Amino acid sequence: MLIKTARLQLRPTSLEDAPFVFELVNSPKWLKMIGDRKVYNIEAAEKYLQKAIDAFDNAKGIGQWLILDNKTKEKIGVTGLYKRDGLDHLDVGFAILEKYEGKGFAYEATKAIMSRVITSNGINRIEAITLEENTSSRKLLEKLGLRFEKIINLPDDPVELMLYAINL
Repeated sequence: MLIKTARLQLRPTSLEDAPFVFELVNSPKWLKMIGDRKVYNIEAAEKYLQKAIDAFDNAKGIGQWLILDNKTKEKIGVTGLYKRDGLDHLDVGFAILEKYEGKGFAYEATKAIMSRVITSNGINRIEAITLEENTSSRKLLEKLGLRFEKIINLPDDPVELMLYAINL
């Protein structure tokens, strides 16, 4: 399964992506804005990835997608639509390495995934969560058409999150 855009290729993540995911989930911005996933070595990255692989719905394209540069094949980040505890609808999420920020890659990739999954599955609402201080994610969510609705907490998590959504 592969999705191509003008500059990017998107494919479901696989265990071969463990070194990249290790780097991504331990990047300073991920740790600050998303949180410590306790992925401290490649083996832990493989276990973390295996959960995403197991959760991926091949028939619907729901789950985590790797973002790659069309020309260089460099791994840029991840995006996808996820089933998240505490949310009633699919959650759009994305993260890219800081060196690729500001180039429109997260928007291009996430828009492509949303278009493909929404169109093929008749989805009528997408949600997203972010920290209030994560202004870059908030701007991207708004560019994707999502709007702030309310402050929420996920189950067993005291952190207040901003819930964004789009009704389709």
